[in-house]
Formats: sequence, C-alpha cells, structure tokens
Amino acid sequence: MSSPKNVLIAEDSSVIQNLARKILEFQNFKITVVKNGEQVIQLLEKEPFDIVLLDINMPVMDGIECVQAIRGNEATAKLPVVAITGNARNYTEEEYKEAGFNEVLMKPLNFDKLVKVVKDLTEE
Repeated sequence: MSSPKNVLIAEDSSVIQNLARKILEFQNFKITVVKNGEQVIQLLEKEPFDIVLLDINMPVMDGIECVQAIRGNEATAKLPVVAITGNARNYTEEEYKEAGFNEVLMKPLNFDKLVKVVKDLTEE
C-alpha cells in the first residue's frame, strides 16, 4: 500500500473546506487546508504536495494569481493544480487551463468528480 498523497486545499469557505477534507480523507488522502493563495505559496516552499485544489475567489491572493506563481516556480511548475470556482468571473474552462490549471471543478462541488479528478491527477 502506497503512502497517502498530500493534498493542499486553498478555500476561504469553511463549509467547502470541511466537506472536501472529509471526503478526501475518507479516500486515504492527507489533507492540509489554508484560506488564501499566499498561504499556498508559503507552504509549497516548505513541504511537498501531490496536488493543490485552489478556490478562485479568495482574499490576499486569488486562485489565478496563485496558479501563476506556482507555474512560475521551477520547483512547483509541474504540480497538478485544480480550480474550484463558482465561476463568478465567467472564465471558460479553456481560460482556466490557459492560466495554468490542470482541471476545473464548479461549485457546488460534485464530490464524486472531486475524488475522481484528485485520484486521476495523483496516480503515478
């Protein structure tokens, strides 16, 4: 049995944080949760993660700025990053992918899809 994959969730809604955490922990993922993109960047400098789930609309540093910072850093450039969005700014899926996201999940979250996307992007 391989060790659990490390998932970093950046989401300012505690409801979505807690639901995503519980569902992914149930699937044997190790979860770390932060509230904004700046905290994501700080954590990625200190410890390795297998995937990042990024809310788009967050305080301090939003998901778009954060994914660009992740892609701009050689150490994290290849890290799978998934956008979580209510699509408030009306970006298309292609625009999210152009910004640097591997996948996009719309709110309200479909938790079966969440698990599938995380598993697909973290399998070796």
